[in-house]
Amino acid sequence: MTTQQVNRALFDDVMVPNYNPQQMVPVRGAGSRVWDQDNNEYIDFAGGIAVNALGHCHPELVAVLKEQADTLWHLSNVFTNEPALRLAKKLTDATFADKVFFCNSGAEANEAAFKLVRKYSYDNFGAEKNEIISFKQGFHGRTLFTVSVGGQPKYREGFEPAPGAIEHAEFNNLDSLKALISDKTCGVVLEPTQGEGGVIPGNAEFLKGVRELCDEHNALLVFDEVQTGVGRTGHLYAYMESGVVPDVLTTAKSLGGGFPIGAMLCSDKVAPSLGFGTHGSTYGGNPLACAVAEKVLDIINTPEVLSGVATRNAIFNEELNKLNERFGIFKEVRGSGLLIGAELIEAWHGKAGEFLAAAREQGLMMLVAGPNVLRFAPSLIIPEADIREGMAKLADAIAKVVETAKA
Repeated sequence: MTTQQVNRALFDDVMVPNYNPQQMVPVRGAGSRVWDQDNNEYIDFAGGIAVNALGHCHPELVAVLKEQADTLWHLSNVFTNEPALRLAKKLTDATFADKVFFCNSGAEANEAAFKLVRKYSYDNFGAEKNEIISFKQGFHGRTLFTVSVGGQPKYREGFEPAPGAIEHAEFNNLDSLKALISDKTCGVVLEPTQGEGGVIPGNAEFLKGVRELCDEHNALLVFDEVQTGVGRTGHLYAYMESGVVPDVLTTAKSLGGGFPIGAMLCSDKVAPSLGFGTHGSTYGGNPLACAVAEKVLDIINTPEVLSGVATRNAIFNEELNKLNERFGIFKEVRGSGLLIGAELIEAWHGKAGEFLAAAREQGLMMLVAGPNVLRFAPSLIIPEADIREGMAKLADAIAKVVETAKA
């Protein structure tokens, strides 16, 4: 019997080509370090796209995963289970929310949220109040509904006709929202900081104004905190810093620390509209995912971890500013906590991927947010020494790209 060789080339043979993964294949991780098939070592500034909030193979997460794996993995939603109930109670105790719906991903959490805002308006105001407003450059998932609410047309192209009654305003532009919102609007959806759109924080006046407009027009406010949630900004959820409380909040990514889980949180005012039989998820709320997420929440929702995010943010900014003094390639460094974007100057627009590839060659894993922004979303507990070592690798990568461009 021949053993199948597993390498990057096999991807092209057996996988749908919607992804184009890096040439190296990671096989092992520990903390903020990753090793590939050739035992090359990398520092991880990507965090699985803001997912591995406690790094790779955190011992407490591994322990609770193994314990639950020996106990109970899955039940249908004909039954509830203890880990799901404990996690839901901790989420409602820690946030504005009264009720929780569990699913498997951020897109599913957003799908539930968008269905809820329409159903709530249908129940309380009638079928004509069905319009959803979101924001250009926003990103809310890859289902047909969520990609339609998202404000990046490239993700909808070829999949039309898309769901209707969806409008897109300009982010951080309250006048743009005022021009679109009406008594037909059932919900306004936004990311407190746009992630995929370029790591663009919503300013405080804008967020407050959106809340006021929603109240004025009896529309629900949905905060997509799939990327900003569970400590990413230095607060358990970003809405807590803004002082603006949404009606519905979605969370995933960091919630499972790498294990797939998503959740939609909402108030008692709106929860009854998702009554028995209106929505569901076969795997949502399974004991295995909820047990891991409960431990993630226990670890992250502490003063030590949350305050440590601000400390690490300061180091990232310090190091990125040093790089900019040396190379002069960044127009702006922005973001909050450990969701940081470094926008390239116009001369380097469209070339973020070149820096990503060069960083990988130097032993650094990072992200982009579109073609013009380098993005960093590492573990919330990444050692400070790893940040500085990773930045030294990024310096070498930038030097190589700049040198090549001059040649």
